[in-house]
Amino acid sequence: MSDLAIKVDHLSKQYQIGLKAAQHDTLRDHLVSAFSSMFRKNGKSGERRDRFWALNDISFNVNRGEAIGLIGRNGAGKSTFLKILSRITEPTSGFAEIHGRVASLLEVGTGFHGELTGRENIYLNGAILGMKHAEINRKFDEIVAFSEVEKFIDTPVKRYSSGMYVRLAFAVAAHLEPEILIVDEVLAVGDYEFQKKCLGKMDNVAKTGRTVLYVSHSMESITRLCTRVILLENGQISRDGDPNEVVQDYLGRGLTGTVGLYNQAVPPNPKQDAWISRVELLDAAGATRESFVTGEPMRFRISFELTHPSSYVEIGLALTNQKGIEIAAPNSRQQHGLFSGNKGTNTVECRWDGPPLTTKRYHLRVDLGDYHRNMDSVENAVIFQVEAADYFGTGKLPNPNLAVLSKCSWQKLDKDPA
Repeated sequence: MSDLAIKVDHLSKQYQIGLKAAQHDTLRDHLVSAFSSMFRKNGKSGERRDRFWALNDISFNVNRGEAIGLIGRNGAGKSTFLKILSRITEPTSGFAEIHGRVASLLEVGTGFHGELTGRENIYLNGAILGMKHAEINRKFDEIVAFSEVEKFIDTPVKRYSSGMYVRLAFAVAAHLEPEILIVDEVLAVGDYEFQKKCLGKMDNVAKTGRTVLYVSHSMESITRLCTRVILLENGQISRDGDPNEVVQDYLGRGLTGTVGLYNQAVPPNPKQDAWISRVELLDAAGATRESFVTGEPMRFRISFELTHPSSYVEIGLALTNQKGIEIAAPNSRQQHGLFSGNKGTNTVECRWDGPPLTTKRYHLRVDLGDYHRNMDSVENAVIFQVEAADYFGTGKLPNPNLAVLSKCSWQKLDKDPA
């Protein structure tokens, strides 16, 4: 048997921006489509402005047993690549060969039929993977136990919450013995304990010699799980190699822009209906800053755009150090509740009440979601420096190797309290 699990050769994917793939059922539809096409070709906008290369001539191989991380900013081409691998969409040119059974988890409920129960969907997905009924029976109890939906296993999955959907979908994808497991950022929908459980399961899958392809904005989970990382930029491979080296390079590239401010006037992906448009790092007076001293108040102001109103909006923040290790993750849904969002621009502000930060350069990731999905994520939205200060008022600077500081009171007791 060949050691090759995935072969990608000069793969490209082009989208037509602003066009919908429509069925032309009448003569009128055909005429309107033909006229629109002529206008695009002959009008001032020009044909080239309608085209967007999500992937542009990428090539690489993946061997069996490798755990590959795929990272990059929004719009870099990560999700498009996974959809091509999973045979959800076709490439414009080039090809991607897959050698082995593939299980994909790209969005909530991938491969599930809403009218079928959880039990029926487990058997359906197993059959799609080419497994025999006896094999699925052998794994069934383990899948249900992992998903923690035993009580609802005979309920149609269309009645499941997004969390239940993800739990069962991941359990099926990871336990039905695929030779290649593909997982996108969908795990961000689950709670923290479930995410840890999923990462542990993917680690076990990789250690048994099966191949894992993992997309995440969490650099900590990427470096922990993956044996190799591929960085995509503008639809092309920018780096491919050691996880720590590639992650450091990726995080360091954010230093070239405006450090205390992020701006994105248009959606990174033409098909997005919600996106983060602006992130500002402010001081207590409301001025944009890129450097603070230990213990100084900070505010994170996030603006986002919605094409439709929503009653369920949450903002998640993740503060990481230069090694990609997450040290804090404030979340509006946990600490405040869900926001309602209007069509157009909405702005939310988070005032940092966390422990004082020590002397380091920090990176802020911002996630935008609703009750069912992660709508947008921005890695390195702002990057800022914290400088040392006499935080304790003792004339001594804090240890810079610590992640955060804790202010405590100390007292020498005159006698043994016992």
